[in-house]
Amino acid sequence: MNILDKIVADKRIEVDLRKSLIPVKQLEQSVLFERQTISLATKLKNSQTGIIAEHKRRSPSKSVINQNLNVFDVAKGYEDAGVCGMSVLTDGKYFGGSLDDLLTARASCNLPLLRKEFIIDEYQLLEAKAYGADVILLIAAILSKDEIKQFSEFAKSLNLDVLLEVHNEEELHKSIMPSLDMLGVNNRNLKTFDVSLETSKRLSTLIPNDFVKVSESGISNVEAIKELQPYGYKGFLIGENFMKTDNAGESAKEFIKGLL
Repeated sequence: MNILDKIVADKRIEVDLRKSLIPVKQLEQSVLFERQTISLATKLKNSQTGIIAEHKRRSPSKSVINQNLNVFDVAKGYEDAGVCGMSVLTDGKYFGGSLDDLLTARASCNLPLLRKEFIIDEYQLLEAKAYGADVILLIAAILSKDEIKQFSEFAKSLNLDVLLEVHNEEELHKSIMPSLDMLGVNNRNLKTFDVSLETSKRLSTLIPNDFVKVSESGISNVEAIKELQPYGYKGFLIGENFMKTDNAGESAKEFIKGLL
């Protein structure tokens, strides 16, 4: 069983438990449920930098990245730095995140927020909306074509942007549909955890131009972005690079300065 299968198996148990504790009605009555969402896709299209900065405490491949930075300061710092959006990991078991992190980020900034999560159920989209997210992530590796369609259309009905993540050609071909806003190419091989920007370059020509192209993982310097921009990428998800410093916001600010 690879790490992704393990995460998904645990996620099914977790989501069933959450559904039994918090009914859909309660999520729909949340104060944030009626909030006007901000489109990350639109922001990326109009940006020179396209940085989506992440809040991430740990990961299965790197164990602890940073347990000390609080989400409130990180979100504020990212906004001051001029990033386009913020990704918030809400998985507890493997990444040390929570939905409360999303609430905290929402309270401290006006950035479009991406709920970074392993989505396997529509219920998680209602949670995302209720906790202040603007964007959801769908991972092609763990979903069937029908599920991608079902979840992305449901997300659109909630006015949430959809970022779909692929790792290879096969995943890309099953995923392309009008209910997506952004197509993300993850440069990390989920089976080996090796990272290569060649993945983004190779797949870029197969992504129709109707979608905003996003490159994820392994982007640790300004050169990587300059290398990917000619391939049509408008968004760059950067997590560990900022989070492994003492001041994620300051680190993002310096990075963006180097890009402009």
